[in-house]
Amino acid sequence: MKRKWFGAALAALSVGAITSVVAAQGVSFSGNRPALLIVGSPHFGNPGQDIGNTRVENVLTPDRQREIEAVVDRLARFHPNHVAVEWDTADQAKLDKRYADYRAGRYKLTADESDQLGLRLAAKLNLPRVDAVDFQGEKPGKDADYDFVAWMKAHGRSTEWAAFQRQAQAEADANGARQRCSSVGDWLRHYADPDTARRNEAPYYTIARFGDARENPGANWVGQWHARNLKIYANLARVAGRPGDRTVVIFGGGHAPLLRAYASESGTFNVADARDYLPSGPRRRC
Repeated sequence: MKRKWFGAALAALSVGAITSVVAAQGVSFSGNRPALLIVGSPHFGNPGQDIGNTRVENVLTPDRQREIEAVVDRLARFHPNHVAVEWDTADQAKLDKRYADYRAGRYKLTADESDQLGLRLAAKLNLPRVDAVDFQGEKPGKDADYDFVAWMKAHGRSTEWAAFQRQAQAEADANGARQRCSSVGDWLRHYADPDTARRNEAPYYTIARFGDARENPGANWVGQWHARNLKIYANLARVAGRPGDRTVVIFGGGHAPLLRAYASESGTFNVADARDYLPSGPRRRC
């Protein structure tokens, strides 16, 4: 009963009422908003946790390190006073120690993009810390509520799921081949391209149909993905949402389109085009 009442009350809110609430919360849809530069990246360390996994070349080679240095030099031109990375907010203390150890010469950077781009950029600008803004907390409900793979197999749709997997991996393999022939700066420019963002978003809407009218674990899973990104956006607003703040955000490429949309459409941030702050070329021999 309480849930029905809440839903009816929420539906009854007029656009004007919602706008008034937003204004009271101090969110401005014009003027001196904080600036955000979101850099979507392949996972340099190859964690292999996606449905289709791009095999990223070793970024610790001398050539790739020079390319990463060029990326960091260009990102520094944004003049950020915050750098935020894909790191659970609950583990901020661990990130603080890693950053302090790196600045003191006690920590060697791993291949992870949070290290290679985030820590490097913050240290170059002598920032006091790197902000952890990811959310890795527990999902509501049971794991089975989100297990669309098990649901597809149990409901005679294994062939459809297998075809989806093959397509996802084929696209990941094509992305890997493209990366072998291009610089790290061009990897990141590719992820910042609006057409790439649309292509990367489309599979989530396919997953949302992996269910039926009674049970839809696919939609649950995609909904939780959006919820995670909304929490990341809220964390960004909390740590870097003051007028005059300028923040570079380093996150996996799948997060970037949603974070850009939430940050811009909310009116909380002025969102820069990452391509304006990323180097291009030279094309590599492959």
